[in-house]
Amino acid sequence: MSTHSELANMIWQIADLLRGPYRPPQYERVMLPMTILRRFDCVLAPTKDKVIAAYERRKSKHSGDALDTILNKTAGQKFHNHSPLDFAKLKGDPDHIDKHLVSYINGFSSNIRRIFEYFEFEGEIEKMRDSNILYLVVSRFADVDLHPDRVRNDQMGMVFENLIRRFNELANETAGDHFTPREVIRLMINLLFIQDDELLTGDAVRTMLDPACGTGGMLAEAQRYLKEHNLDAKLFTYGQDYNKRAFATAASDMLIKEVAHNGAGENIKFGDTFLDDQFEGKKFDYLIANPPFGVDWKKQQKDIKREHEKLGFAGRFGPGLPRVNDGALLFLLHMIHKFEPYQPDKHKHGSRLAIVFSGSPLFTGGAGSGESNIRKWIIENDWLEAIVALPEQMFYNTGIGTYIWIVTNRKDKQRKGKIQLFDARDIYIPMRRSLGDKRRKIGEGHDAPDGPEPDQIAEIVKGYGKFTRKSKRSKVFPNESFGYTRVTVERPLRLRYGMTTEDKSRFLDALPHLLDDVQAIDKKIGRKPMDDWNTVLKRITRILKDRDSRWKAKEHKLFRDVFTARNPDAKPVKAAKKSAYSDFEPDSQLRDFENIPLTEDIEAYFEREVKPYVPDAWMDRDKDKVGYEINFNRHFYTYTPPRPLEEIDADLKKAEEVILRLLREVTE
Repeated sequence: MSTHSELANMIWQIADLLRGPYRPPQYERVMLPMTILRRFDCVLAPTKDKVIAAYERRKSKHSGDALDTILNKTAGQKFHNHSPLDFAKLKGDPDHIDKHLVSYINGFSSNIRRIFEYFEFEGEIEKMRDSNILYLVVSRFADVDLHPDRVRNDQMGMVFENLIRRFNELANETAGDHFTPREVIRLMINLLFIQDDELLTGDAVRTMLDPACGTGGMLAEAQRYLKEHNLDAKLFTYGQDYNKRAFATAASDMLIKEVAHNGAGENIKFGDTFLDDQFEGKKFDYLIANPPFGVDWKKQQKDIKREHEKLGFAGRFGPGLPRVNDGALLFLLHMIHKFEPYQPDKHKHGSRLAIVFSGSPLFTGGAGSGESNIRKWIIENDWLEAIVALPEQMFYNTGIGTYIWIVTNRKDKQRKGKIQLFDARDIYIPMRRSLGDKRRKIGEGHDAPDGPEPDQIAEIVKGYGKFTRKSKRSKVFPNESFGYTRVTVERPLRLRYGMTTEDKSRFLDALPHLLDDVQAIDKKIGRKPMDDWNTVLKRITRILKDRDSRWKAKEHKLFRDVFTARNPDAKPVKAAKKSAYSDFEPDSQLRDFENIPLTEDIEAYFEREVKPYVPDAWMDRDKDKVGYEINFNRHFYTYTPPRPLEEIDADLKKAEEVILRLLREVTE
């Protein structure tokens, strides 16, 4: 019996036949569906004759799902194929192999045909036919024995995952949309299950959802973890993706490993998670995702905004909406909406989720923005358990820093009211060969040509589990440490009045009917600049009253705009309507804001940090906004003092000497 690596290598070698008509990143379009076909062909071989006979007897009486059910039962699987063809027979007619292969695929039950429709495989059959490689590919696959007696389901699943990983690594320019490095997935799974030994013991049954499942790698790794730790427990996994090939690959993987339990392949759904939630109304014990980084949601904006405004917190997006150029936080809201309530007396144990983000969701958006309101809602509900910072250059199509968020509605007792930040940015090993932007990996303890690599996943998980309050890597803070009040700081408007001939002409050009009133004001007040607009306004009001003139508000406003200018030496302008905080009118140009931590007394902060520098300032507390942000670097920044000037001067002198020596060699 071959190992899964040997089988994967054997199948991988067949891909060389595609060179020319296909570029290496396109090999998956053929190799994945062909591997699936060959596996199903081998699985169905023992009952093939019985299924064909049953089909001939029943096809006139039954059709559709009813016929599929009967034939699936005859096949002893969750699928069947009633075509008289198989891989051996496909080799018998090279001239018509394209038509026979399509006919063979159409002989499958509807769940398998549906998968191949999403693979869009008929187009690939035509392309291979036109390139004269179709017969060669089918013949080579016919020689690969994938019968269950030789390749167990778990082995076949590993073969399939191996191929998926290789093809996704080839397609590194787009891999970040649907492929997460294996070691990152394993770390996420370990963090997700870290506190759940009791919940996963015995014959426990748990559910998991990945709303951006891609090719299903995260779900597959979660099942492997549970199988390694408890053979009796069951983890039913569900996923959704809008990419057709990714969906077809994930659905196929579930069938190959026989993990579907709600009808073949029904665990994996196709569709846009935001516009067409295929698991509406369902709750899950675990959720996991690596949503695309920095992808906009303009296409879904109308529907998402409608749900936010119409349903509020009864829908998925109640707390707020992020800016339209990055929809990552929408996935988090979608996942939290599917949390199982924490009600132990009713055998409801709550939910945990792990999600990969770039740095943007940590801090983008000020107080009152959609992003800040989402963070505020999650933290004030005490759902954010921890954030783990990963090394840079970990993903295939981006070198940016990434973070794993652990969110749950059933925090451990010691974690309640607290958030852990864990810095794993320097825990990695360099890769011998980079894959796109991926140049680093987290060691998994595997054997390598130059010796066993360190088990850095275990190192991170162990450090995370210790819940150290303050160390080089781990810091724990109260929830409110990440919140702040955005206070509006006002200063009084100070205006100097003065009428000039130019300003007078400009005003009368706009409002010529006020000529006589302006002449009267000019004559009685004069043109000497005055630093007290309050006094000037009283005199103007009296002049207009004596003349029985009634100006509109916009005329008063234009007069002040034209004949006054800001001057720091002028007296503060009294407000027409006093506020609870000041008698003066605020100057919008001097308005400022202070982000005051929730852990601080606002009045004390203002007296200490603002008043000494701007004694005439006040706070307009009616405009207060509470915001939340997580500045990872601030908490883990280590000050490095600059080198002494003597060392720098010495280095510069050496550099000058080298330059002079080189110049002498050129000129001699």
